[in-house]
Amino acid sequence: MSARRAPRRAVDGVLLLDKPGGISSQTAVTRVKTLFNAAKAGHTGTLDPMATGLLPIALGEATKFSSVLLEAGKSYLATVRLGQTTTTGDLEGEVTARSPVDVDLPRIEAVLARFRGEIEQTPPMYSALKHAGKPLYEYARAGTEIERASRRITIGSLTVEGYEGAELRIAVACSKGTYIRVLAEDIGRALGCGACLSGLRRTQVGRFGVAEAIGLDALGALGEEGREARLLPADAMLAELPMVELDAPQGRRILSGQSVELGVEPPNGLLRLYGPANAFLGIGTGAAGGRVEPRRLVAAKPDNG
Repeated sequence: MSARRAPRRAVDGVLLLDKPGGISSQTAVTRVKTLFNAAKAGHTGTLDPMATGLLPIALGEATKFSSVLLEAGKSYLATVRLGQTTTTGDLEGEVTARSPVDVDLPRIEAVLARFRGEIEQTPPMYSALKHAGKPLYEYARAGTEIERASRRITIGSLTVEGYEGAELRIAVACSKGTYIRVLAEDIGRALGCGACLSGLRRTQVGRFGVAEAIGLDALGALGEEGREARLLPADAMLAELPMVELDAPQGRRILSGQSVELGVEPPNGLLRLYGPANAFLGIGTGAAGGRVEPRRLVAAKPDNG
């Protein structure tokens, strides 16, 4: 008879994982959850299986606030293979065409300039976006093409990191919702030779960089205490939001789901809320009349006296 698994623990915090290639983001989450024996975990923005790099993983109470990182800007190092197109826009798919590559660096620089700033991008068929309740990739695997509306994205920076043979290496800083596979295809189309993504590494999510992250093997080699030390607090994901401090009665009111009056006009948009002793309470929004409305709150009430 096999030994019974220990009950899952209530582990709260954010782990900055350097995801290896060859596994899905959900598989990475499952492995982290197992290593911490955590009751709850989720990622903050999918990386394709072929991609490596920064994947912030929220555990426990931190999962309530992971949507903030979903909205954050991201940065990548991408390798684009010129002269080849595939069904998926990367090397995971079947090759659909090969073309000779006869472009130089000045031509590449001129083409990249077209993609900086606000641009229109059409999401790929091989994506998790849903149509009639099904992910687009399921239609794609069945050979069905679904019409997709283009959407506005922002490419904050796009620079050449290297160019050798048919391999173009670029650095991209972009808004949420940007598909680097589609960007690679569009660059290849503009160059007249076609292209697909042959490598991708995410280097930044919001204020977090991959240099701060740890790999799965290194995480697994740590003991429980070492793994716990890698966790950031739940509010680490919210550092760019304005902070509002509440007194003990206000904190109790917010944690019971009621709005509070500050006496001064709060900043617009999402706010980080704290009680006495810098106890993190959750996030709220400013409302007219100097009020703060609760949005997402921590489950356990801190001792507010």
